[in-house]
Amino acid sequence: MAAPTAYAARTARMTFALVATDLDGTLLRGDDTFSDRSLAALARTAEAGARHLVVTGRPAPRVRPLLERLGSTGLAVCGQGAQLYDAGADRLLWSVTLDRELAETAIGKIEAEVGEVYAAVDQDGVDGLTLIEPGYLMPHPTLPAVRVGRRAELWAEPISKVLLRHPDLTDDELASVARAVVGSLATVTMSGPGTVELQPCGVTKATGLALAAGRLGVRAEHTIAFGDMPNDIPMFDWAGYGVAMANAHPELKAVADEVTTSNEDDGIAVVLERVFPRRLPQQSPGNP
Repeated sequence: MAAPTAYAARTARMTFALVATDLDGTLLRGDDTFSDRSLAALARTAEAGARHLVVTGRPAPRVRPLLERLGSTGLAVCGQGAQLYDAGADRLLWSVTLDRELAETAIGKIEAEVGEVYAAVDQDGVDGLTLIEPGYLMPHPTLPAVRVGRRAELWAEPISKVLLRHPDLTDDELASVARAVVGSLATVTMSGPGTVELQPCGVTKATGLALAAGRLGVRAEHTIAFGDMPNDIPMFDWAGYGVAMANAHPELKAVADEVTTSNEDDGIAVVLERVFPRRLPQQSPGNP
């Protein structure tokens, strides 16, 4: 890990107009709250003329209350890049769904290799539900979900992604097998503890971030991104500068430009306070 002075020297040569942040494990603390220091750092970002963009795996309905707490009325990238949400209008400007037949086929291929898995889905739309089949345990107990009686009920409405868990395999093991057998049926990613996901093929946080940045008129080299899991790797590849949290997955740390402190220790604020230093009031001529 480079010394803080090396990070400061590198970012001092860059101009950032967009701050892209993941939520869980990154901007959010473990109790689903934002620290006062993080909120103050985001306010400083706005004062400097830069935009803040949430880029998260959570679907739009699960992001809406968090954006309200942030006071955000702008854009947000949701559903691992499958949704571009306008918080002010409470509508999706863009969304792509995962073909449900392909999703079933992909799950079948995975189960042929590792045995039974438990599945959940995020329905498309600003009021879409999270449905979970018997045996699936939500990784975030605070997130609302509707339990269905059998897997077939997961496919009742269009979906943005599938979430998978295995009773014995680790997330890394399940994701590795899924990537090996799913092929072009879907994009496989891992977004948090107990969260291996299938999303539309070719859709990542990077595709959603690029779409949002284009609407905001910001180029990749003027974007700084923060994250903690392998699903943030495409976002780091796209952005001009990527910052991993101290609690991040080793795969993300390996490609990050910088590693900050953890989400519990205001890691985003630590960097933003350096990148966007508060300017001292100018003194009028003749004043000491």
